[in-house]
Amino acid sequence: MEHTNTPKTKTRLPLYILVGLFAGVLLGIVLHTNYLADDNTALQTFERGVQEITSQLSRESDHHARLLLEQQHKDLSQQHTAALAARDKKVEPFSLLADIFLRLIKMIVAPLVFTTLVVGVAKLGDINSVGRIGGKTLAWFLSASFMSLLLGMIMVNVLKPGAAMNLPLPDLHEHLDIERGDFSLKSFLYHVFPSSVIDAMAKNEILQIVVFSLLFGVATAALGERGHVIIHFFDTVAQVILKITGYVMSLAPFAVFGAMTAIVAKQGPGILHTYLTFISEFYVSLFLLWSALILGGFCIIGTRVLSLMRQVKEPILLAFSTSSSEAAFPKTMEELGKFGCKDNVVSFVLPLGYSFNLDGSMMYMTFASLFIAQSYGMDLPLPTQLTMLLVLMLTSKGIAGVPRASLVVIAGTLATFNIPEAGLALLLGIDPLLDMGRSATNVVGNSIATAVVSKWEGALGYGGPQSS
Repeated sequence: MEHTNTPKTKTRLPLYILVGLFAGVLLGIVLHTNYLADDNTALQTFERGVQEITSQLSRESDHHARLLLEQQHKDLSQQHTAALAARDKKVEPFSLLADIFLRLIKMIVAPLVFTTLVVGVAKLGDINSVGRIGGKTLAWFLSASFMSLLLGMIMVNVLKPGAAMNLPLPDLHEHLDIERGDFSLKSFLYHVFPSSVIDAMAKNEILQIVVFSLLFGVATAALGERGHVIIHFFDTVAQVILKITGYVMSLAPFAVFGAMTAIVAKQGPGILHTYLTFISEFYVSLFLLWSALILGGFCIIGTRVLSLMRQVKEPILLAFSTSSSEAAFPKTMEELGKFGCKDNVVSFVLPLGYSFNLDGSMMYMTFASLFIAQSYGMDLPLPTQLTMLLVLMLTSKGIAGVPRASLVVIAGTLATFNIPEAGLALLLGIDPLLDMGRSATNVVGNSIATAVVSKWEGALGYGGPQSS
């Protein structure tokens, strides 16, 4: 499969994305301070009212008074929800730019994963090759995931970002409208093995698509000469989808502009000041994770890991700007091919990485869970923290397609360790800002993983158009 891209597009698209990023931030600040000023003031009033009533409820013992307070709490919450919807409506045109772009990307992901993985596996030739590469891939993924979780645990214990919060323990019945990511062997296996490949593609369940594609690819290889027709067909389809990707990517600067405008207009620059310590400490931790991943890559592929970072800067920037590592998937696949990774390895490792190797998200899970515990003054002993780390290793796998996936897993983890789930409210406002960093980190981790496995397989060339 050939990878083509004009130098003009390659050099200008990252520039246009940056322009869209900064233009969105500036317009967002203007809208926040003018167009949405009344809406934000009303929302702050409702939020303060809800907090005051919640505090009164925790002290009130009279049954009749509690009923009155609970009704006031319900009324204020409904008014807050209505005001939030009205504010979101005002910036909807900007959100639509990002939403349409992400929908177009999601439209591409399932057929791209299926076609490239079938071709890649079929060209490997036999199930032994698939098992060998799969074993090496999972070994790297598990090591990187454990390192990410452990580094998150170490950094949150060293920096203690939640210690300054000094929050009282909330009402145990208070909860947020976030589904828990409870783990069971049955639910995990159901998530891995599709009952319908059409349904898996419709829902963009990457892990299920990978399972079907592996079986399809191995069966195609087993046909021998007769399978070459199928390989040629899917190879051509993959090239068509990559061509569509190029068309969709031209919309990226507009999507970035819309996403940043909507986020900053709603949250305002003030959110940065309120949580500046937490945000800065989390990004310092992500920087250390990047360094560790790059060092790991250096041990396997040498100084070429730096060239790899330059090669994938565009998908990294795209993932950061849109808060979606999925948005960068097609571009990451293309850039890894240009770097010199063979298509059959890229199409095998990268889709698996999107289910098993979300390094930025993994770090965030331990960092955020322990931050919330610190905020309520809960001192978790080291054995408990290590148990939490192992639980997260299991519960975090294969949930990449779930909206707000990290928060879903964190909610389940908090419940497991009796940490107040209401603490997630501390993160909801700044989650889009944190998601930008962890999405970019996911792209870095998967890019390095693909290059490393390519090196181990003797399938790492020196870039340029290639056919495999």
